[in-house]
Amino acid sequence: MNYFIQLIVSGVVLGSIYALIALGFVLIYKATRVLNFAQGELLMAGAYIAFALTVQLHIPFWSAFFIAMLLCALLGLIIEILILKPLIGEPIISIVMITIGLSIVLKAIVEMIWGTETRVYPAIFSTQPITLGAISVSKSSLFSLGAAITLFIIFHLFFKFSSTGIAMRAVADDQQAAQSMGINIKKIFAISWMVAALVAGIGGILIGNMNGINVSLGMFGLKVFPAVILGGLDSVPGAIIGGITIGVLESLSGGYLDPLVGGGVKMVAPFAILLVILLIKPYGLFGTEEIEKV
Repeated sequence: MNYFIQLIVSGVVLGSIYALIALGFVLIYKATRVLNFAQGELLMAGAYIAFALTVQLHIPFWSAFFIAMLLCALLGLIIEILILKPLIGEPIISIVMITIGLSIVLKAIVEMIWGTETRVYPAIFSTQPITLGAISVSKSSLFSLGAAITLFIIFHLFFKFSSTGIAMRAVADDQQAAQSMGINIKKIFAISWMVAALVAGIGGILIGNMNGINVSLGMFGLKVFPAVILGGLDSVPGAIIGGITIGVLESLSGGYLDPLVGGGVKMVAPFAILLVILLIKPYGLFGTEEIEKV
């Protein structure tokens, strides 16, 4: 039983980071109806920016953390202005292909600057875990969980009470109606990319603080994709629930099934569960069902 609870706790910690990254997918899709396949590489870029600030420029971690957040948001804004804005009005498939090309470019830039070897952040927390009964949790994991929960609360308040957040919700519901009410659609697109890059960068820093960083971090975009689809492409609560669900499933399958078959199950399990759920609910657990009348 203790082993089961330990796996659940580990899954929730990992799932909270997945949910944070999934939030970036959802924000861009809600605002622009585009799937951003460079989200994993934005995560990787954020992790390496924080590494450069802390290790190469010797900036204290907490200062580097907030500077990296600002730089990630700036990166998202630059991408939107220089790459995505000229494509407004073009077919969605063209924009999707651009995001795939962007992911390749970002990965190549990271490899060119930092190489492919694994890098490690300086120790921020002691390696002594916190023990609650028979359950042990590292301090870096608790920090990651706390940071994710704090950000979810901030984003909930942002979308519910701020004028910009309400405008983003309006654009997500109906772009034409929002524009007729005087909302600047291009501005909302830019903010969506800034926030998506911001949460991706924070996710990269949290993962890097736990496991170290290398260019394979970009694969987290693919790993998180089942969480996005599971919760619903246009649902913020769905992103949170989908991320935690996938994290727990991955932890449980890795703990119980991988030893039986020699490994690999935890990589496949989320996609298998996703397939089953989509057969029942094609728009995900909380996605908006689109009905077309002919």
